[in-house]
Amino acid sequence: MKVSHYFEFEEHVTGGIAASVDHQRKMFDRVGIEYTTEPTLDADVLHLNVMGPRSVWHARRARKAGVPVVAHTHVTAEDFGDSFRFTNALARPLKPYLRRAYGLADLLVCPSEYNRDLIKEYADVPTTVISNGVDREKLDGFESLEDEYRERYDLSPPTVFLVGHVIKRKGLETFVETAHRTPDVDFAWFGPIDRSLKGRETTRLIDEAPDNCTFTGFIDDIRGAYAAGDVFCFPTHEENEGIALLEAMAAGKPVVVRDIETFSWLEDGKDCLKVGESAGDDRHDSDSGHDDSGPDPVGRGDNAEGFVDAIDELRDPDRRAELGANAAARSGGFSLDAIAERYRSLYDELA
Repeated sequence: MKVSHYFEFEEHVTGGIAASVDHQRKMFDRVGIEYTTEPTLDADVLHLNVMGPRSVWHARRARKAGVPVVAHTHVTAEDFGDSFRFTNALARPLKPYLRRAYGLADLLVCPSEYNRDLIKEYADVPTTVISNGVDREKLDGFESLEDEYRERYDLSPPTVFLVGHVIKRKGLETFVETAHRTPDVDFAWFGPIDRSLKGRETTRLIDEAPDNCTFTGFIDDIRGAYAAGDVFCFPTHEENEGIALLEAMAAGKPVVVRDIETFSWLEDGKDCLKVGESAGDDRHDSDSGHDDSGPDPVGRGDNAEGFVDAIDELRDPDRRAELGANAAARSGGFSLDAIAERYRSLYDELA
């Protein structure tokens, strides 16, 4: 069994997609799946992670040659919006493009049940759900970095934190507004800012954040974020799964999430605290290409008040410890060891 495991734009794509590809290759190593990162037909299966134009071309070649094609559904139009400058405008033509691209696969791998439900609108192709997983080894020893990273960013416990690219879709406005309303608590967003790729509204939110809200930019050791943070606050509006969430849970951090379908597998009050939507809309960023003249197609609402209430509940260290322990236990099913064998079975069935 040999797999051509191709990641188009590998030199440029970061964040969750890059982490997922890294996790897949680590799982291949663990179960002895031979693979090449080159897009070649000299393989039993062609597995594509981003359906860019080169991937589409290779998929067509593979189908003609009788090589089974697997495509990961990391990218959806719903997840693409409110990310970087002009992504909302690009999300409209992206959906018909992805319909054609995903339609070339023999099997689609979806990172969550929610993502699979979305993909049903894209292509009439068999699907399977395999989590992106969490690499526990990446977090080894994170506790030892607590003092260093708290001192570096002047953070006092309990610190509310988030990990990932700073983009509106992940609930930037809610995060900042919650910090405004909780001035005695430190907030920290660990991750790249990339101002040149952001719209005016996004940069304004960052610049006008209160003194207790820190945007660290890229950090050299992601373990430092989980060491310095006490409560993982994830007000994202749209997510295919959320690797950072799984990492926070694996690190034993209590998590607060927006109550969206992606997180339906989490039990409110036990695995996490969930905050419902409200009537407002915090997703309008004219520089990202959003058309403010019509209704918001997503209709997500800002609910900073609910997040403030959740943060207040987690001021209690015993409650933080309880939710954190439950989160860590729940994350066990997402370890790379627990998932790896799924890929061997998947490829064996196709080849």
